[in-house]
Parts: sequence; C-alpha cells; structure tokens
Amino acid sequence: MRAAWNRAGSKTIAVALAVLVTAALLLASGASPIESFRLIWQGSVGSGPKAADTLMAWVPLVLAASGLVVTFAAGLWNIGVEGQVVMGAIAASWVAREFHAPSAAVITVALIAGIIGGLLWGLFAGVLRVYGKVNEIFGGLGLDFVATGLVVYLVIGPWKRAGIASTSGTDPFPKEAWLPTVGDKLAPIAIVLAVLAVIAVYFLMRGTFFGLRLKAVGANPASAYIIGLSTSRYLLSAMAICGGLAGLGGAVQAIGFQHKLVPAISGGYGFLAILVVLLAGFRASLIAPIAFFFVMISVGGTQLSLRLGLNSSLGGVVQGTLVLLTVLVGGWQVRRARQRVRLEAEG
Repeated sequence: MRAAWNRAGSKTIAVALAVLVTAALLLASGASPIESFRLIWQGSVGSGPKAADTLMAWVPLVLAASGLVVTFAAGLWNIGVEGQVVMGAIAASWVAREFHAPSAAVITVALIAGIIGGLLWGLFAGVLRVYGKVNEIFGGLGLDFVATGLVVYLVIGPWKRAGIASTSGTDPFPKEAWLPTVGDKLAPIAIVLAVLAVIAVYFLMRGTFFGLRLKAVGANPASAYIIGLSTSRYLLSAMAICGGLAGLGGAVQAIGFQHKLVPAISGGYGFLAILVVLLAGFRASLIAPIAFFFVMISVGGTQLSLRLGLNSSLGGVVQGTLVLLTVLVGGWQVRRARQRVRLEAEG
C-alpha cells in the first residue's frame, strides 16, 4: 500500500511540475496558460467530431503502447515499433487494394494482414537481436528507416495515383475496405480492438506463467537461462506480440482513419507510445488513460497555433516534459528510499 501511495505521489508531483513548466513557457510566449489549456480541451473533446478524431488517434497509440509493455517486461527497448506500425499499414493497404470480397471479409483480412505485417517486422528485429547480436535499439531504428522508405516508394511508385506521383497518398481504398463508422470518423471496431488489447496484455502480464517467465527473462536473462527458461524464445515472442499489436494499429490507421496509404501513416505513434509506457511505469492498467491524455495534447495542441499563433511543437514539449519530470521524481524517490534503508541499517 505504501508503494502504491508513493507511485501516486510521484505522478501527482510530476504532473504538477509539468503544468507549472508549461504555464511558464506559455507566459514567456505571451499567451495565457488558462486560455491555452481551454483551447486544448476544446480542440480535442470540445465537440463530437473533435472527440471522434481524438479517439481514433488514441487507438493506434494504445495498441503500440500495449505491445511495448510486453517488450519492456522482457528487457527490450523496441524502438522499431514505429516501423512495425508502418508495415502493418502497408500490409493492410495491400489487402484493401487487391482483395475484392464483401466488406466484412475485406476488413477482417486487412486487419489480420496488418497484424502479420507488424509481427514479422518485430520478429525480424528480434532475430537480429537474438541471433545477430544486434542491439534492438540500433536494429529497430534501422528497420524504421527501411519501413519509412518503403511506404514512400509505394506511394510515389507502384501504388501512385493515376498519372500523379504525389506524396499526398495513394488513391482512396474501395469503400468495402473502410471500417464502419458512427458519424463521419469514429470506428467502434477500432475502439473495441484497442480496449481488448489493453485487457489482454494486462492479464498476460499478471495472470499467466508466460508473463511471469517473461519478467524473469527481462530481470535477469542469465539466471533465467540457468533455471531452464528459453530466453531466446521469450525474447522473440515478446517482439512478435508487440509487432502484431503495433501492426494492428497501422492497419486501423490505414483502413479506419486515412482510408488510403500516406507516407506519414504511422503518425509518430510508435515513438509517442514509448513515452506513454514510461509514464505508465510499464503497467498496462495505466496505458489507456495516459494515452488519451497524450492524444488530447496532440490533437488539441493544433489550436494553439491556429488561435494563438504559437508553435505547434509546444504539445510535444509538454509531453516530453511530463515524462522527464516523472522519471526525475521517481529517481529522487528511489534515492530517498535507499538512503532511508541505509540509515536504518546503520542505526
């Protein structure tokens, strides 16, 4: 119970400090902090269409972050999650363009293809890590560049719009490949998939032998190997699970939001998901609300440039500041706890 209160206290302190730092930045820019926060709220959830945009942006972020909880538990920094989102979008786009069938069949196959595309890309990074001894950070970053280059090549090359080589994207997919929506943008299927992913990862990490063994591998690979755990198999499994969830997020982006393949199909959600997981303390139970908060800042932050003339990157500054302060406050609390233990031992 004491540990839970300490964690809650550190999050509260970090959020308060982040608000103060953000307010100071806004004041230095000549803007009212209260008005800025009001615009962010209105720009993200102030109306039905804006709330729909925010929820649809929340889905791929939650899916990628849920997958990262698994890889972080295994001791892996899966920086390649951004490329896994992209490859999922490419795979789903191929199905949407080439597979002709009733809408339910096309959508189902496209979502499965997205999972497979991301899974294979994540597994590729895992193979480089396990068998090629390539650190997953460097291998993942390299694969991110490959995936980004591939999507640009497809958009201005084989899948370009008729007579036009434009980076604005491919031709829109057939309507049969679009996720059904409520209103113009909100796709209930996408929301359900994100919620199910969070629940599945939560129980995977807390209620299964696989999750327990995965944590053991992440905490001490050498000891896990000595007691008979196949560290390679668990590392590859973690990368595959994360890649599959990230790929599903890319598929939702392609057939549920953009309805075509665009170069920026990932939306940076893979990298943003890393910040979400760090702020959540690697716990699946906090992924959904923190991701929604981050998306509110991303979506609503555009109002700061439109209405107040502020730089649109301010939202990213707020997100990064919040994560940095959380890490610093958490480290400070750990240091205090160690000092207290040492003093008690000496006393």
